[in-house]
Amino acid sequence: MPTYIVLLGPPGAGKGTQAEIISETLQLVHISSGDIFRENLKKQTELGKLAQGFMNRGELVPDDVTIGMIAERLRRPDCANGALLDGFPRTPAQANALAEMLAGWKARVQCVPYIYVPAQVLIERLSGRWTCRAQGHIYHEKFNPPVTAGICDDDGSELYQREDDKPATVENRIRVYLEQTSPLIEYYRNQGLLAEVDGTLPINQVTELLMAAIQKGQ
Repeated sequence: MPTYIVLLGPPGAGKGTQAEIISETLQLVHISSGDIFRENLKKQTELGKLAQGFMNRGELVPDDVTIGMIAERLRRPDCANGALLDGFPRTPAQANALAEMLAGWKARVQCVPYIYVPAQVLIERLSGRWTCRAQGHIYHEKFNPPVTAGICDDDGSELYQREDDKPATVENRIRVYLEQTSPLIEYYRNQGLLAEVDGTLPINQVTELLMAAIQKGQ
């Protein structure tokens, strides 16, 4: 049976890093909903044009359009062994649609690892980032500070904080994520599929816990 995993985690939890490691280790395609949207919009597929219409009007893209994009991606040959889903589903309704889709292929979601990190830690991780104006080198005031405050080590240009990295923006992003995702977390918890992993641990330990949870769910 193909392996389908839904990976959850707020911004700053290290989900992208772990998704890359897991997909490589398990030889599963990493499917990011954001990447699929961009691909459909760029190629101007029928679903992409449909999504663009809603976006141009400032409306949310309906579930059936998003699900259609995911379904098309999962039908491709490179997903024969399953996939690691990242960014989809976002709601219990989408999770139900995914379950129905996979059931039609005699498959199911085996495990839903959730990388949990307290909000205060996430804010510290994300709001400490500074970017060099010349070439975009990234620094962190706590985890990777420059030798001279406010100056890039590589090219001597000024370091600035992007709007997305400012504390108020970061706090809002995390709050919105947690509010939107909590029903989905409960949905998968009630199904016995959720596996919470402490995202404050070192990267290799988080990976070990994620892999153990996935193997247990298979």
